[in-house]
Amino acid sequence: MAKLAAKCLMAGDPAVGKSALAQMFCNDGSHFQKNYTLTTGVEMLVKNVAIPETNSIVELFIFDSAGKELFSEVLEKLWEHPNVLCVVYDVTSEQSFNNCAKWLEKLRAQALGINLPGVLVGNKTDLIGRRVVEQKQAQEWAQNHGLEYCETSVKEMENFEAPFHILANSFHRLYQEKRGETAKQK
Repeated sequence: MAKLAAKCLMAGDPAVGKSALAQMFCNDGSHFQKNYTLTTGVEMLVKNVAIPETNSIVELFIFDSAGKELFSEVLEKLWEHPNVLCVVYDVTSEQSFNNCAKWLEKLRAQALGINLPGVLVGNKTDLIGRRVVEQKQAQEWAQNHGLEYCETSVKEMENFEAPFHILANSFHRLYQEKRGETAKQK
């Protein structure tokens, strides 16, 4: 059985649901925080993800980052050497979607030229009448930037595990490929 560790960086504008998403996932859906509290700096959460059809587990170290620019200097040190990336936006906020490019650029700057697996997450899909970013638009953006895409409603506990399972599986696949390359070189 292989147990792998992956550093997952989460980024996005304030109040898009990064902390709620990470906490819901790490607490197996048992905790939705109704009152918004601003994340200052970074909160780290840890969760094991079993990889289907293998004996492997990926231990995700999820770095839930503040969305405010105010904390950006602190983040740069804590963001060093990521393995997977998660960019979150609010489907009811065009601004939060437009800022994904900025967040992705900041995250990828930490990857030192390595192409890392990543996922774009559209959150708050329960707010149907207020939606301004269409799924097709976001999927195309994600694809054009080399990211997987999924939508969630953390509040309604819908699909909140998907981004992390996508990331863990992608990381495991990369590990397997690198292991295969190393074996061929020997």
